[in-house]
Amino acid sequence: MIMACPSGGRLDPADPGAEKQPVFTADTSVLSSNVLVLNRHWAAIRVVSARRAFCMIFKEIAEIITCEDKQYQSYNFESWRELSEFRSKYQREHHDWVRCVRFELAVPRIIRLLVYERLPRTGVKFTRRNIYARDRNRCQYCGKRFPTSELSLDHVVPRSRGGLATWENIVCCCVKCNVRKGGRVPDEAGMKLIVMPVKPRRSPIITMRLTSEKYASWKQFLDAAYWNVELKD
Repeated sequence: MIMACPSGGRLDPADPGAEKQPVFTADTSVLSSNVLVLNRHWAAIRVVSARRAFCMIFKEIAEIITCEDKQYQSYNFESWRELSEFRSKYQREHHDWVRCVRFELAVPRIIRLLVYERLPRTGVKFTRRNIYARDRNRCQYCGKRFPTSELSLDHVVPRSRGGLATWENIVCCCVKCNVRKGGRVPDEAGMKLIVMPVKPRRSPIITMRLTSEKYASWKQFLDAAYWNVELKD
């Protein structure tokens, strides 16, 4: 797979300056893995794909950030290439990798913008994906976890009674509980919500990602009281 730049072009040896524009190849899942973006003031503002992050680094829009011995270190494309060569020999299992023609690069977990970008003030998107993530794929009536294909969304107060499609009135529900509840409110059906639904202060998918060890370096930047971050669509 050839890594495409955000502009629609691609890093290809046939282009002018090919020696300075490496061709990246990797499994799709690696190029789609998540990279946290900080602004110039070290505040987290969004999550982008590894594909997008590499293009930003190569264009010198951003730098790579790591935490080593409790100190932050920054790297540009060339210095990260040198570090990747070392880590490919001694710390390979700690990284995902993309292959260039003559070398490999470790996929960074955090990058920092070198240009000014204000902190976004948008809230968490009200989407099926985020509702499932908030409820952790668990039916909010019986408490059992299900794959998304076996879950539906339930209006706690039915639409027939004026219930709205809001964070506070929509929950994950398994098919069995959905049928049992029908067009009633939970009390009428003899059912009880495990957790009262609320609007998350930040993307619930971030919390799910943090259960993976490879995203542990994000934790120190995720202060939910200060900012909201939204995953790529």
